[in-house]
Amino acid sequence: MDGRSSLSEAQRVLAVGLFERGLGPGAAARRLVVARDPVKMLYQRWRIWGRGALVTRPTKRSYSFEFKLAVVERFLAGEPVTVLAAEYELSSPQLVKAWVRVYRRDGADGLRPKPKGRPRKDPDGPDVAAEPESELVRLRRENERLRAENAYLGKLRALRQQQRR
Repeated sequence: MDGRSSLSEAQRVLAVGLFERGLGPGAAARRLVVARDPVKMLYQRWRIWGRGALVTRPTKRSYSFEFKLAVVERFLAGEPVTVLAAEYELSSPQLVKAWVRVYRRDGADGLRPKPKGRPRKDPDGPDVAAEPESELVRLRRENERLRAENAYLGKLRALRQQQRR
């Protein structure tokens, strides 16, 4: 059973039985007194896999950029999402819809694999690639910092004198 589904395993089995008897997702959801969306998603998977929709796969598959692009292009050419999911043996038609959404938002590059984990921190600091600053700019920045420091210390000294009075 899919851990993210709001349907229990028993409800999923009953829903598949209702699908096999000819009921659609709406009627099955009403009979089981459950939300329609999870039943509709189960129905889509059942149309592709039959009773195999009840079986969860132990590992998450990853797909190449070329594979995703081919599926998305065929969908955009007008092929039904359920046919594509069945032909390419995808776990759910929702996967194709997610790829299409990313493709429309980010283009083909959005389908490329993303690096896993947290980005590496640059050991030399963020300014490694930056152009070295001139001595004049460095001295002006240091002068500004020292002025701010003097102003802070002057105000601190004034506050201490006020407290003593």
